[in-house]
Amino acid sequence: MPDLEVLPIDVAEKFAPTLSAEAAAIVQAYQRVSKAGSTVRAYTSDARVFQDWCARYGFRSLPATLEAVAGFLVHEAEAGRSASTIGRRCAAIRYAHKLAGAPDPTDDEGVRAALKGARRKVGTAPTQKAAATADILMALLMRTPDTLTGKRDRALLALGFAGAFRRSELVALDVADLRDDPKGLRVTVRRSKTDQEGQGVEIAIPHGRFIRPVALVREWLDAAEITEGPVFRPVSRSGRVRSSGQVGHLVPRLTTQAVADIIKRYCVAAGLDAPAFGAHSLRSGYITSAAERGVDLARIMDQSRHRDPRTVLGYVRRANAFKEHSGDGFL
Repeated sequence: MPDLEVLPIDVAEKFAPTLSAEAAAIVQAYQRVSKAGSTVRAYTSDARVFQDWCARYGFRSLPATLEAVAGFLVHEAEAGRSASTIGRRCAAIRYAHKLAGAPDPTDDEGVRAALKGARRKVGTAPTQKAAATADILMALLMRTPDTLTGKRDRALLALGFAGAFRRSELVALDVADLRDDPKGLRVTVRRSKTDQEGQGVEIAIPHGRFIRPVALVREWLDAAEITEGPVFRPVSRSGRVRSSGQVGHLVPRLTTQAVADIIKRYCVAAGLDAPAFGAHSLRSGYITSAAERGVDLARIMDQSRHRDPRTVLGYVRRANAFKEHSGDGFL
């Protein structure tokens, strides 16, 4: 199977008699951005795994036979892959065939049955990262040092929690996305997991009385003398905000992995089980904290931007598992 990042070229070449090289390149570019960058990278990796498996067992990877796809999915289950990984690899095979204009082998009833059996074998319950609730977040903030790095980390933790942001949304923020409001801060998320076309959405961040996310963001920006460009940037060991140092080069911003590392570092400092927490813990922590306080589901979804209420209801149920329990009166 060709590399997914190369596949669009093959698709564009089908139109070679009618498209110029420049037009074909434009088609290729639009096909590439039809999926999020992280999705394309994951699909590319999955496609290579499938290609290697097919080569090992003498199958053709594109177009793939029904037997090859079903056998591959069963093999992945036997190898102990998670249900989400198996599902994503199936989606990668589907996407590759779609781009190549080939029949979709994953649409076959036998392949779907193999996928269902594979998922049943490994189990589909996702591993949940612990929620960094308001109380836990306060404990993390108390461990941040009064340095430039500490100010950045305080701002990142507080804003990530207050906006129920995904880590990709958090590191993508620019100063231009922040707008002061008498009641707090209006933050524009220009692109997200559920908004790949970049329509954008505005998130309200109140001043707050306890965590005070707006004040912490302003403290960081003032201390780092940041007036434009990325909000969250690397800080060197010497305590200086890193810049490219070259005219025309982009100012570096924190990576999504850095967000996870920062959270885990302060969990260690607070004496918490660090492996149980991750970058998603800020987002789930906000939702859980709101649910514990009986906030209306629709209002929670306004902040979290979830499209499916069932996802949020999962957090609500976990948060209120013991609240007014049916067995309180007799257990």
